[in-house]
Amino acid sequence: MSENLSKQQTSADEITLRELFALIWRGKWIILVVTFCFAVGSIFHSLSLPNIYAAEATLAPTEESQGGGGVGDMGGQLGGLASLAGIRVGQGRVTPAALALEILKSRAFIADFVNRRDIKVDLFAVSDWNELTGELTYNESVFDLATETWVRGVEHPRQPEPSDWEVVRAFRDVFSVQPDDQTGLVTLKVQHRSPIVAKQWVGWLVEDLNNKMRQRDIDEAKRSLEYISREMSNVQLQSTQQIYSNLMERQTQTIMLANIRPEYIYTVVDPAIVPEQRESPKRTLIVVIGTLLGGFLSLLLVLITYLFRHVD
Repeated sequence: MSENLSKQQTSADEITLRELFALIWRGKWIILVVTFCFAVGSIFHSLSLPNIYAAEATLAPTEESQGGGGVGDMGGQLGGLASLAGIRVGQGRVTPAALALEILKSRAFIADFVNRRDIKVDLFAVSDWNELTGELTYNESVFDLATETWVRGVEHPRQPEPSDWEVVRAFRDVFSVQPDDQTGLVTLKVQHRSPIVAKQWVGWLVEDLNNKMRQRDIDEAKRSLEYISREMSNVQLQSTQQIYSNLMERQTQTIMLANIRPEYIYTVVDPAIVPEQRESPKRTLIVVIGTLLGGFLSLLLVLITYLFRHVD
């Protein structure tokens, strides 16, 4: 008895499987048409997307930027007086290299970089890049080249010209920093429709970051020197004067090294080059996913239609 029931169940399963294949065969034209439409649509969609190129550079922190050779070495000998002089010492402090990375990603640095380098138009208004001539095409509904004015349509309180807040958001979308905690190396990447612009921006970022940190340390060293000079006039002990002299020597050395080293905080290990291959879009992947999605939806459509027709 149980064997008969088992055979009947197997037979029912076989019939169901046959019906499924028969159903797919009957709806083959729907499946083919829908899948074909999705494939063609994904092709057109992928072709409508602009090419985005990515330029990147690999940076290594200099020895001084990791805490060596700087004020940190004096912490054990001059801790108290160095703190009075306005010099940061102590264990667990943030290294100049780590601080530089945070400054690089900060809103203030990005806004200043875009405005000072005058790249706001290239950030917001570029619509295309000519591979043959290397020329950029700008969206006239965003920026009018003839009058050099912003004409984009925005709602209040925004203005036609992007604000610093918009600048930071837009730049962070095309800019990334990837530090390697094990090696200390940093990969700096910029994406743009023009590979030439992408490469140029990477170089400018490294240059401006080094200049920013250099000027910051020079200004701090000068303030320390002014303070130490005032304090030395009030000190009578020979040993204390010697400590102050050592502090002044160290700050003078900081200013000298900052002025003679172009790569002050980070040195370029692998400089950015003009990329010849686009970063995105992945057109083949888009077409494959679109075609598979069309095939799945067409099968689902055929099955749902069958169920509605045979519902009791």
